[in-house]
Amino acid sequence: MNLPNYFLADLPPEATLSPAMLSEACQTLKRNRDRYLAGRSTEQLVRVLSDVAEAWRQPDNTFRKLALELGPAETGFSTETLKRGLDNFFRQITRENLQALLVQDLGDVRRLDAMTATGADQKSSRAAWVAGPELLVHIAAGNIPNPTWMSIILGLLARSAQFVKCAGGSAFLPRLFAHSLYEADAKLGACLEIAEWRGGNVALENVLFGEAGCVTATGSDEVLAAIRSRLPIKPRFLGYGHRVSFGFVAREALTRLSAPRIAVRVADDVVAWNQLGCLSPHVIYVQPGGEVPPDKFAELLAEELERREQTEPRGELPTPHAATITSRRGIYGVRAAHSPETLMWHSKESTAWTVVFEADARFQVSCLNRFIYVKPVKDLIELLQHAEVVRGQVSTVGIATPEPQAEELATQLARWGVTRVCPLGQMQNPPLAWRHDGRPALADLVTWTDWEC
Repeated sequence: MNLPNYFLADLPPEATLSPAMLSEACQTLKRNRDRYLAGRSTEQLVRVLSDVAEAWRQPDNTFRKLALELGPAETGFSTETLKRGLDNFFRQITRENLQALLVQDLGDVRRLDAMTATGADQKSSRAAWVAGPELLVHIAAGNIPNPTWMSIILGLLARSAQFVKCAGGSAFLPRLFAHSLYEADAKLGACLEIAEWRGGNVALENVLFGEAGCVTATGSDEVLAAIRSRLPIKPRFLGYGHRVSFGFVAREALTRLSAPRIAVRVADDVVAWNQLGCLSPHVIYVQPGGEVPPDKFAELLAEELERREQTEPRGELPTPHAATITSRRGIYGVRAAHSPETLMWHSKESTAWTVVFEADARFQVSCLNRFIYVKPVKDLIELLQHAEVVRGQVSTVGIATPEPQAEELATQLARWGVTRVCPLGQMQNPPLAWRHDGRPALADLVTWTDWEC
C-alpha cells in the first residue's frame, strides 16, 4: 500500500517507537491544533466531514478501493462485509445528521463557535460556550472500525488534537480514514496522529496519558481498569467496556408471511462486521404461540445465513477462532443427538455460520463470527430473568413486535437497564446521534463555560 508517510502508523513494520517520539508527536499535535483547528467554524468542519464521508461511498474513491482490495487480508473481513460496513457507517455522516448531533448534545449548533443562548438560557439571562480538550487520546479496540472512526469525527467537532492508539494489527482502516481526511484538508490531518502497538507498553502509554486532556478507551473491563489505574489526575477518562446484545421476537410478529422477513433482518445483525461488535446479538429470544414456532424460526434463520454466505461470505478466521467454533459445535452436536430440546444447523465443511436452538433460555455468550443462539421464552419477564447474569452489561436489544406493543416493551427494557432498543436488522447500524452506553457522545468530551449576562 503506497500511502504518504504522514502518521506513525505509516512507518515500516521494523520501526521502533520511543517515548521521545510520542512526546514530540503530542507537542506537534497541540501546536497544529492552535494553528489550524481551534479557530475553525463548526460549519467548515461539518462540510469537510460530510464531504469526506460522501467520497468514501463512491466506487472510484481511492481509499474505499484500498479498503476493499487490501482489507480482507488486513482485517479478516470479506470484501462484501467491508462494503456493507463502509456504506452503513458513512451514509450516516451527513451535514444534517452532524448538525442534529450538535443540537442534541450541546443545545445549539453554534455552541462551539461562540457564546450562545438557547430560549431557556435567555429566560435566565445566560449564554454558554463549550470547548473540547486540547489533546484527545483514544485507546482503540481492534474488533471493528466504527468506534474509532466515530471518535475521530467527534474529536474534530470538539476542536481537539487527537492521538489514536490502535491495537496491534488493527490500524489499517483508521489509517485509511486519517489519510482521507488529510487529503481533503491537510491542516486538519496535521491535527491527527495514528499509531499502533500491542497494549501494555507502559513507557509509551504513560507519555500519552501525561499529555492528554481526555483519554477515551474501548476494550474489556480489565483493560479499562488497568488504564484508569495509571492515569494522572488531570485527564478526563471515558471508558467503554464489555457489552453484549440480544434480540426478542414477539409471537404476534411470527406470521407465516412476516417470519421469513424477520429472519432476514436478524441475519443482517449477525452478518454485519461478522457479529464482532458490542451491538451484535448473541441470542435471539422468540416467543412461542405464533404461527411459526421458535425452532422453525431458527431453521429460517439458518437458511438465510446459508444464502448470505453465498453473497456476503464471512471470510477466513485465525485458526484459534475457528477451533473455538468447531469445539462449540461439538458440544451442541452431542446434545442434539440425545435430546429434542437442542437443534443445530451449520455451514458444511466450514465454520462460516452456526445456528443453535435450545430450550434452555439462560443467556449464552456466543463465540461470535456468525454463531447465534435461538431460545424460546414465554414473555419479556422470563427473558429478563434469564438475562440477569448480564444485567448492566447489555448495550442493545433488537425487537420485532407489533407497533402497539413496541413502546411498552422499550420502556420495560429501559427500566431494566438497556441503553438502546431498536428494530431487528438495525442493531449494528445505530443512528449518528445515538448515546453510546447511554451517554451523550459529544457532550461527554467538552467543558462548558457559562456567562451570566
